[in-house]
Amino acid sequence: MPADMLWYVLAALGALFLLSIALPVPRRMWVFTLTAWKYIGLWLLDVTRLRWIAYKVAGKPYRRLERPVLLRRFCEDMGPTFIKFGQIIASSAGLFPDRYVKEFSKVLDRVRPFPFEQVKQILAEDLGPERAARIVNIEPKQLASASIAQVHTAELADGTKIVVKVQRPGIQERCAADMKIMRFMAMIVAKLRRDAELANPVGVIDDFTATLQEELDFRKEAANLDRFNEIMRELGHKNIRAPVPHNDLTTQRVLVMERFSGVRVDQYDLIRERGINGEEKLVAGLRAWFQCVVFYGFFHGDVHAGNLMMLDDGDIGFLDFGIVGRFDDQQRFLVTDYMIAFSSGNYKKLAEVMIDMGGAGGAKLDMEAFVKDLGETYSPLLKLSFGEVNYADFLPGIQRVATRHRVKMPKEFILITKQLLYFDRYAKALAPKLNVFTDPRLIFSLMADIQKVRASMPQAPKAS
Repeated sequence: MPADMLWYVLAALGALFLLSIALPVPRRMWVFTLTAWKYIGLWLLDVTRLRWIAYKVAGKPYRRLERPVLLRRFCEDMGPTFIKFGQIIASSAGLFPDRYVKEFSKVLDRVRPFPFEQVKQILAEDLGPERAARIVNIEPKQLASASIAQVHTAELADGTKIVVKVQRPGIQERCAADMKIMRFMAMIVAKLRRDAELANPVGVIDDFTATLQEELDFRKEAANLDRFNEIMRELGHKNIRAPVPHNDLTTQRVLVMERFSGVRVDQYDLIRERGINGEEKLVAGLRAWFQCVVFYGFFHGDVHAGNLMMLDDGDIGFLDFGIVGRFDDQQRFLVTDYMIAFSSGNYKKLAEVMIDMGGAGGAKLDMEAFVKDLGETYSPLLKLSFGEVNYADFLPGIQRVATRHRVKMPKEFILITKQLLYFDRYAKALAPKLNVFTDPRLIFSLMADIQKVRASMPQAPKAS
């Protein structure tokens, strides 16, 4: 066995031992430990060729167990919290290695539904008999099943079509235990590798924990839906909206909201069949999303295809506000600085903003080399159409540049860029000639919006 592999095995075993001492979640910790031992054992059998020998003796076809496969199977065995983390990997092409993204895409539609009887039980417990009776014609077969909750179509007693989102039984307690385990392991990873420390795995898990805690309170999601609709009205976007929640029927574990009817943004054939101008809708959705960032520091933080629809009435629908981004005034100023520097090709300013947002890892930063590397990596985005740009290649390039110069990747940058990854996929099919950073329909309005918001922030420094 190579020396570096042995080191990782010993480190993993040491981490598991420390974990058994440090964490006040004994039952869940032992589940984690035993499951981890199972897959470490399989990996050891593979790298020592013992598994290959056993398959040859048995006359069975042998296929090596790759690390992404082992990690995906481990997450599936560990349940909803780990599956949720795996789904984040699957939906973040460019932020994680391609082989992990491809492997974890298998968990996107593999979440087992929980029984309808438990759905009815939670509705009865949370709403009480009087309010629960207002929800009728609940479809026993789930519309969607996710790691945290599942969704059923239903109606109100007056005939209003709704969807009911119900949290998985016991998910809050399990998530609390799992996040302690994840954070401890992230601390171990941060100590093992120099580049891992720059990627800030502990910070990633802390952000994941904060996001998960928000997602586990459906009252917060209902408030986010209301806030988004309020912002759209203030901005004058009459044809962009989120489902209206029924707050009187919403609790921590139950969310009742308006039912949307339309096509997902990635159902390209249906969009064309219906004569919908996909490019026009995409530009409108992008502008509204950017305006949320610039004016309010509040925006949808998970714009995957299932959360963006072209509705039957011609409107654009944003769904699932469990994950939202929030920036304070200082962060908003830095984000607008980032947008100005990038869109104008001012890579020196871009470097300064990235350092301000994330922080430099050392005092020996070669600013000139950092600026040069950023220019070489970013410049294609200003020259090519949005559809020609492959963000899956672009983001690892930025990560390599940041690691090379020991500059930490700011979470604001990652959150915004992840959403652009989603829009990139839709642009390739709906508007292949669109470049979000140079298209006049977007860039002129975006610069005007930035100018307006910066003028209203007297404490912020003048735009450069």
